[in-house]
Amino acid sequence: MDPTTLIGPSSPLGYPAPYWFLVAFKVLGFTLHMVPMHIWYAGVLLAMLLQWRGGEVGRQLSRRLMQPMPILIALGINFGIVPLLFTQVAYYKVFYPATILMAWPWVSIIVLLTLAYYGVYIYVAGLRTEGATIARWRQAIGWTTAVFFLLIGFIFSNAFSLMTNVRAWSDLWLRESIGGAPLGTAWNTEDPTLWPRWLMMFSLALTTTAAFIVVDAEWFSARGGTNYRVGTHRIAFAISTIGVIGFAITGSWYVFGTWPEELREKMLQGPLRALTILTALSPGAPWLLILWQWRKGGTRTRAAATALAQFLVLALNAISRQVVQNIELGRFLDVTAEPVRIQWSPLVLFLLLFVIGLGIVAWMLSRLKTLKGIGESG
Repeated sequence: MDPTTLIGPSSPLGYPAPYWFLVAFKVLGFTLHMVPMHIWYAGVLLAMLLQWRGGEVGRQLSRRLMQPMPILIALGINFGIVPLLFTQVAYYKVFYPATILMAWPWVSIIVLLTLAYYGVYIYVAGLRTEGATIARWRQAIGWTTAVFFLLIGFIFSNAFSLMTNVRAWSDLWLRESIGGAPLGTAWNTEDPTLWPRWLMMFSLALTTTAAFIVVDAEWFSARGGTNYRVGTHRIAFAISTIGVIGFAITGSWYVFGTWPEELREKMLQGPLRALTILTALSPGAPWLLILWQWRKGGTRTRAAATALAQFLVLALNAISRQVVQNIELGRFLDVTAEPVRIQWSPLVLFLLLFVIGLGIVAWMLSRLKTLKGIGESG
């Protein structure tokens, strides 16, 4: 069976905006989404590990990681709407078939995320009422929440790798269907790109969390806690080092172990070679800045430089992933060939709400300063 017959038909409405606009906001939205998402994706697990075996400074850092987590989850979810929206608009031909094939795991994200969100609130409530001696049942909820976030990431990796793994659709459909009706129980686990992509995202999340720890230590924690700040820089450097090594290993596995020769040639030639090399080497910049602060002392300026460097790392990864996605799909369809019928009223409304939303996010981040001193006294 020709798998391309499962690709969705073209919409008679066409694209509501030019393709460059759709893909630009898809990449921008994904970059903004990754910042808070990485912190709860890897940060909850790190917080639980530090609470368990982190010593005095580690437990203090664990509390500071978890305290703003409800706000960070809210930010991550809302920023995640933007790239998901533009994926559905620009890549609807492959997005919907892929998520129909794995409909039940895809829908389960809502349940898992809801439970994880409540789990974080329950844990944070314990921090506020019980302090350092948080109850064991709350710790169990914390560990469960960390597992839920990892599982959510795995499901997302399944969905978006399956979106470009068009060749596997027919086999999955025939295997996971009754009378031609898909059961929605398919997983993309046989795709060789799935595992390195999932692990590479987690490694990148570790580096983002390390950068967040540095920013928190210099901008939001009490300035008098010198021992705490020195200790957190050491921990941040260790986390960043693990993340960079993991990124290098899984990234090499992904590029040299799973990319088809045609894709590798395109990404390693011409202007795309520079993008690929920059993307591969970029995590080294925030790692060096964190090392510098651990050895020479942290300042707000250095912490801000670390945050900016990490944001650029995420932006490069989002751009590279978009380029790779288009090349992978180029064997089956041209996503830029859809007719464009601009819908001005929703377009203007979206831009207006996007700007207002960014302003609200800036206000929410400023509210994090009210957490100053939490953790140092615990």
